[in-house]
Amino acid sequence: MTDRTASAPHAPAHRPPRWVTAFNPLTRYLLRSGVPLGPNGLVTVRGRTSGVPRTTPIAIIELSGRRWIWAPWGEVNWVRNLRAAGRATITVRGRDEEVTARELDRTERAWFFRDVLGSLARSIRFGKAFIRIADQVDLDHPEEVAEDRRVFELSPVRRP
Repeated sequence: MTDRTASAPHAPAHRPPRWVTAFNPLTRYLLRSGVPLGPNGLVTVRGRTSGVPRTTPIAIIELSGRRWIWAPWGEVNWVRNLRAAGRATITVRGRDEEVTARELDRTERAWFFRDVLGSLARSIRFGKAFIRIADQVDLDHPEEVAEDRRVFELSPVRRP
């Protein structure tokens, strides 16, 4: 049984702070309008049962030409939908791009939190503190964070 199959149904969902969910509609509107909000963009994924496109504001982490998205609050609906669909549309600064998504296993997630997100957060003034407060994640313990947070690497859809 793979890490993805074994742990996915049992990974807990954490509750985002109320201020995060309260600002989601405004954030979604601003991002859809092309307003730059740091590394944030939109991910649109078809619902796994309804087939209806669902759009969520999310940080798109980019480093050395690679891109990832992660779920600070664990096994939430957009994660389940993306896992089922395997592809999504991301919107950054008003531009849409179709991508495929590969879910990282636990070892890869620990690497992501230590070497990618941790490195990025340390390079930004108050970056680690912001992630600890806003996302309720302590990047000083990447193996623990990797237990129940999901990460997907995004790749552009290749057109024939």
